[in-house]
Amino acid sequence: MNKIHLQTICYFLFALFVFAYTVNAEEYSTTSRNTVTVKVPSDSTLLKVSIKNGAELKIGDKVREGDFIALIVDKQHNKITVTSGVSGEIIDINRDVYKKFTSIPAGTALLKIKKQNIVAHSTESEEGKDKLSFSIVFRNLLRSTGLYALIYDNAANWTEGIGKLFMISVGLLIIYLGISKGFEPLLLIPIGMGAVLSNIPLAFINDDGGIIRYIYDGGIKTGIFPLIIFMGVGAMTDFGPLLANPRTTLLGAAAQFGIFSTLIGAILLTKFIPGIDFSLKDASSIAIIGGADGPTSIFLASKLSPRLLGSIAVAAYSYMALVPIIQPPIMKLLTTSSERKIKMTQLRYVSQREKIIFPIVVIVLCALLIPSAAPLIGFLMFGNLMRESLVVKRLSDTTQNALINIVTIFLGLGVGSKLSADKFLNLETLGIIVLGLFAFSLGTAAGVIMAKIMNMFSSKKINPLIGSAGVSAVPMAARVSNKVGLDEDPHNFLLMHAMGPNVAGVIGSAVAAGILLAVFM
Repeated sequence: MNKIHLQTICYFLFALFVFAYTVNAEEYSTTSRNTVTVKVPSDSTLLKVSIKNGAELKIGDKVREGDFIALIVDKQHNKITVTSGVSGEIIDINRDVYKKFTSIPAGTALLKIKKQNIVAHSTESEEGKDKLSFSIVFRNLLRSTGLYALIYDNAANWTEGIGKLFMISVGLLIIYLGISKGFEPLLLIPIGMGAVLSNIPLAFINDDGGIIRYIYDGGIKTGIFPLIIFMGVGAMTDFGPLLANPRTTLLGAAAQFGIFSTLIGAILLTKFIPGIDFSLKDASSIAIIGGADGPTSIFLASKLSPRLLGSIAVAAYSYMALVPIIQPPIMKLLTTSSERKIKMTQLRYVSQREKIIFPIVVIVLCALLIPSAAPLIGFLMFGNLMRESLVVKRLSDTTQNALINIVTIFLGLGVGSKLSADKFLNLETLGIIVLGLFAFSLGTAAGVIMAKIMNMFSSKKINPLIGSAGVSAVPMAARVSNKVGLDEDPHNFLLMHAMGPNVAGVIGSAVAAGILLAVFM
């Protein structure tokens, strides 16, 4: 008796479940006399569409009751599978929305199905349907794999198939360069891992609701991470070399020449290259890459050109990491052996009072002259003030170590997430990378040339190698200047001298960003 009651209850619950499912399913369709229109009841995102014979559904295709139509996700991040409620023939498809990763407004029609009055069914017995089929299990397991999605589901869309494999390879190459070659591993390893994770099919880690999407939107898109990085850089950097030799400020200023020249280059690309359409705001955001300053590039792009933020961030941080490869050939090309051997005089002692007053004066001047640069300059100088005041050692240590390390991890993952195939493999992104390389190279060359010009009018010679440190990559550019100098003369140490223009370059790129914001915002 109890068994009978239990069976009755189970049947009732099952029937209730089926009824609830049916009621919910009816929300996704409207039915006329001979036609069923598949609609979405609320704002959703289309994740996956039906694939038959390696291609998406098309007009004239036959569908049977229960066939897969689409996979969507609602605002609550619930994944909903839409299947056909009738058998028939597809007579209309909304091509504007019927593609992957598309936002769909409520009430939008996906497709229309003309119902069939007579449907031929398989002669398979009901008994056979209930039996477990190894082939069905294996097929379902195979279709759930990322490999199947790359090869079969995405055969018609190369950016989702071959493109993802290519970008995963790029991510692995970046990780290899960071580990094996030692090219700025703190940057390259998180960026490379972000690229690998964002291109794994069916993981949706970089889509709405994915962890990397939250990291990107919360820290990079808002501009929070760049400001925290600037604060950490200020806390780690000694401004003493700049104060001891103020004329090196000119070297940092000269290196910003690449920024403004690239602004013109972006405009020319738009004019002469079909498929590239950069506005003045876009060109300004791209140009700042010339300073090899990732945080500033992200901050400016988030304000002026959010649509290009990912590509600009990737380009800026890539060139920051590749400073040891890009700069030395340019430095050697523009200098002679005797110039590279120039030994500079010992820097004067800078008092603690000078170091404390300097960040305060810079913040006040920035607020009065270029208010738009105040966030970047303000956080940089605030970090430096904590360092030099000597009374907030705990705050300074946290900013220099734990805080900047945590943000660097998340920043790298967020930047790497923009190396997804669908966002990266396009003509505009390639144009940004080319322009960024041009800007960075030009900035390096301008710093070296400015040092040579200054030597023509000064009795105290400047080693032109330190002019390349005028770009904002702190302290990578200064270390490169020192290394090239040591290669020429093992006893010629230029690191502290190079830190002057290096620090000036950081301030210069922030000022340049402020000017561009003030002009084009």
